Amino acid sequence: MSPKPHRPAVEVSGLVKRYGAKTAVNGLDLVLEQGSVLALLGPNGAGKTTTVEVCEGFRAADAGQVRVLGLDPWRDGDRLRPRVGVMPQGGGGYPGIRADEMLRLVAACAANPLDPAWLLEVLGLDGVGRTTYKRLSGGQQQRLSLACALVGRPELVFLDEPTAGMDPQARRLVWDLVAALRADGVSVLLTTHLMDEAEALADHVVIVDSGQVVAQGSPSELTAHSADEQQLRFRAKPGLDTSLLIAALPEGMGVRETVRGAYLVEGKVDPQVVSTVTSWCAQQGVLAEELTVAKRSLEDVFLELTGRELRS
Repeated sequence: MSPKPHRPAVEVSGLVKRYGAKTAVNGLDLVLEQGSVLALLGPNGAGKTTTVEVCEGFRAADAGQVRVLGLDPWRDGDRLRPRVGVMPQGGGGYPGIRADEMLRLVAACAANPLDPAWLLEVLGLDGVGRTTYKRLSGGQQQRLSLACALVGRPELVFLDEPTAGMDPQARRLVWDLVAALRADGVSVLLTTHLMDEAEALADHVVIVDSGQVVAQGSPSELTAHSADEQQLRFRAKPGLDTSLLIAALPEGMGVRETVRGAYLVEGKVDPQVVSTVTSWCAQQGVLAEELTVAKRSLEDVFLELTGRELRS
């Protein structure tokens, strides 16, 4: 008997979704491999949530092909839903229902659910089980929504901004849960505005803008520029003329003021380059403040590709 062919958990090809005259998603492709984590990044309005909602079966595609666990999420929703967990953006709970009631209700729809009481305890919600959803804090609502997504033991989980509104401790807890899901072979597709979250969790990152993929790869692939290329950042008086600094630096190095008073030097940064920068600042009569040397970050890649900041 021949083995079953490998099939990705999610496979999207040429996805198009329109709202009237507006095209929210325009020919998007992505693949989420089984047992891995994919982070979907993009500015507000880039088409992230629409893409996820099509994959979840909440919206029909206008063109292209979408397969989730080998099924069409729009036509095969009844067969797919028991195998998928969904954490929507904004929580999605009933305002008047108690936290423990809501989780038990979702668990009752699953064939082999996790113990709701145990899951509430794991997520630090056991003390607010009898509190109505509308009276929970934003972070507690997010954790309850995550519990609802996980209680049915899904093969695939969609997490839309899973740590929005959470304090650092709760956020780290969610990171640990996502890592545990991957270790158990569960596939995870998440959207996030947090670059460190994507770098910490994702095996594969897809950056979208205006409904199209502008870059994709592993975090290390996307941030790789050159084996010896780094960035030197510092703050100083805004509007300085950097032409003399560029002339003093080794050939091929770049200098720009990224935002008012924030300067970026790119290239092979060694002690001589640092000395040149500080000497130039002294010649300008300014002090180089917050001087740091680091590798290119995922946020740098995002800003280069989209020209916009990530905002929640």
